[in-house]
Amino acid sequence: MGKSRIKKVLVTGGAGYVGAVLVPKLLSEGYEVVVLDAMFFTDMGLTAVKSHPGLTIIVGDIRDEIVVKKSLAGIDAVIHLASISNDPSGDLNPKLTVEVNYEANILLARLAKKAGVQRFINVSSSSVYGVKSEPEVTEDLFLEPLTIYSKAKADAEPVVMALAGPEFAVCTIRPATICGYSPKMRLDLSVNILTMHALTKGVITVFGGKQKRPNIHIADITDYYVELLKLPAEKISGGIYNAGYENHTILGIAEMVRDFIGPEIKIEVTETNDHRSYHISPEKIKRELNLVPKKTLRDAVLDIKKKGDAGEINWNEINFYNMKKMKQLIEEGKVS
Repeated sequence: MGKSRIKKVLVTGGAGYVGAVLVPKLLSEGYEVVVLDAMFFTDMGLTAVKSHPGLTIIVGDIRDEIVVKKSLAGIDAVIHLASISNDPSGDLNPKLTVEVNYEANILLARLAKKAGVQRFINVSSSSVYGVKSEPEVTEDLFLEPLTIYSKAKADAEPVVMALAGPEFAVCTIRPATICGYSPKMRLDLSVNILTMHALTKGVITVFGGKQKRPNIHIADITDYYVELLKLPAEKISGGIYNAGYENHTILGIAEMVRDFIGPEIKIEVTETNDHRSYHISPEKIKRELNLVPKKTLRDAVLDIKKKGDAGEINWNEINFYNMKKMKQLIEEGKVS
């Protein structure tokens, strides 16, 4: 593997929920950062760093080969976050989801290798496993994706991983459901939405409740991505890793949110048709790469509460709800 130091990083989808936390971290670490983002959800997440001399923002579609080639110029590493994110949003336009989460993922990786990029961090999803009965859902289990979103992610993985070579280190991360505060907030993720219910209504509505969700704090997953740039290339190349911390049922998360915020919070359980249930083991990434989460669900809930109490979260901001915003963009013909 090449020994060159990573200096310039491309973050696709860098203005999104995770990117808005990751990009400032990379800049503070001294990396030059290029963000490629279609800005479907605006660039509000990067407001604090937009004028940073080390940041270049390219507004463009990851499906556009010309734009992708431009964004890869001089890049040492890629952290590929861009996707039509989450199952309900993916179902709105299956064709778009396949184009972005599968075809564009592969195009980006191939062009990155051709451009001389040293390492490629492919961000997949823990939902690729589907519903498993095994107590420990490890990386070697058969993938059984249940939705167009998770299927596109799963299908892209082996094609991208096959590109790994002596000068092109590739690894895939399968993150759990991410939680916690970001300047470009997501209020449609399990911990975040249940916390919002508690803070804005005093009542947490739980749909079903028995479904499991693995979770990881946004501070931890972004720390992992930074560390993946620093670890020796030969240590990460060819690796596929779950990135999670705590597996809990939705009802269990709701009960914890209530405990963290106050006993006056009520919990209402209602029926649901959504029986997606995931749980993962994070032991491999801990054992092989020594990446261990430092934050808990309590940290995530209290971070959101603190920002909410300070008036820094607009609970009605449409850009904080992926499904709602994607539906609007599709109806207005701005996404196709």
